[in-house]
Formats: sequence, structure tokens, C-alpha cells
Amino acid sequence: MSHNKVAIITGASRGIGAATARLFAAQGYAVCINYLNNQVAAEKVQSDILQQGGKCITVQADVSQPDDVHRLFAAVDKELGKISVLVNNAAILQQQCRMEDISAQRFSEVLLTNVMSCFLCSQQAVKRMSRLHGGAGGAIVNVSSVAARTGSPNEYTDYAASKGAVDTLTRGLALEVAGEGIRVNCVRPGLIYTDMHASGGEPGRVDRLKSKIPLQRGGHPEEVAEAIFWLATEKSSFVTGTFIDTNGGL
Repeated sequence: MSHNKVAIITGASRGIGAATARLFAAQGYAVCINYLNNQVAAEKVQSDILQQGGKCITVQADVSQPDDVHRLFAAVDKELGKISVLVNNAAILQQQCRMEDISAQRFSEVLLTNVMSCFLCSQQAVKRMSRLHGGAGGAIVNVSSVAARTGSPNEYTDYAASKGAVDTLTRGLALEVAGEGIRVNCVRPGLIYTDMHASGGEPGRVDRLKSKIPLQRGGHPEEVAEAIFWLATEKSSFVTGTFIDTNGGL
């Protein structure tokens, strides 16, 4: 299998990130699985990819921290080569509660993880992809959320605010680098069966709310991964600064 293109996927040890890593690898990309602290889960995804003949590395890094992001991209430069695709997927979710009960520390932590990580990784990707810097172009796909539109009242207004910022960053960066060979787009998942809901204190949240979805079911990580992959490839070559809502019509 040829591995001429390189993809970095942040937060790829589980859920949407893991499904995306597996899909890119199956399509011939050399993949970097970034993870924060679950080394066992990251190595399981890596093992699955290697067993299918793919090329893959894992890199532990807190992508909300500049030094860690520099180390992540340096490792990819050395071990895989020039980056072709960045998927900004890393994010955290805290316990469900009303906005009045969210502490300043929690709000800051959510924004730092969900927004700063997207900013820092995109910055490093642009420096490598942009034709202004001798790059060959590339694609950045940000993973936002339907919460950016709904606001997630009584549950995760901090998370929703962070994803609203990701949406705005997507649009601004897309316009900034469109003439440099880089396309920047975004997917906004809705109710998807992932472990993230357990972080909010309600593992069964999707099943509780699925009757409100026009398609009458929750989504699966693999379905979101397909949208991410399309936005990252030349099949979407005339698409930038736009959003795909993978939410069953919600």
C-alpha cells in the first residue's frame, strides 16, 4: 500500500477521532494518532491499522499547549514526512449543569482545550502546507458540534461556546489561506454514539434524545469520519470555509 499522504488526527484514541484515523489509513494515508493520556486506547487503534497494512504512529501531546504541539508536528515531520491533512478533533466535555453553576476555571479549561488546540495545530499546519512557505497545499478539517448552533442550554454552554469559536476560526482561516493551496472546512456532529457523553455524566444521552432527531436514531463515529474524509480529499476541491452538519437533520 502506498502512503504518499500524511494525516494528523488529534484526539484519535477514541470515538470520531479513532474512526477517522482508521478510515484515512484504509485509504492509503500515513496517519499520526495524537492522544492526551490514554496510551492503551491509542495503541489499540494503531495496532488495528498496522494489521491492515497501514502506516501509523502515535504521539502523546496536550494539543492545547504550544510546546507539545511543536513536539507533535516535529515527530510527524521526522517519522512520516510532510503533512497533507490536519483533523482538529481533540475536545473535552464536562459534567452537565446550568451555566450559572459553571466555574471560571472549568470554562477556561474547556475553551483552552477545544479552541486553543485548534488554533495551535492549524498554525503549525499552515506553516508546512502554505505555498507561501514552499508547501504543496493541504486540507484542514475542524470538528465542531451542533452545540455551536443550539447553545446546549442546561447542559454544556461552555462546550457550545467553544465550538462556536471553532466555527468562527474555521471561516476566518479558510478565507485567509484559500489562495495558498489550503482548504479549511468543518463538520458539526450531532448526537453521536461516543464515550464523550459519559464525560458529561449521561452515557445514555443519545438514546434519550434520539426521538427528537428526524432520522430517529443516533449517529455513529464512522458516519462522521466519512464527512471528514470527503472534506479532506480532492473530491471536495471546490469547497472551503463551509460546514457539514452530521446530525440526522436535528
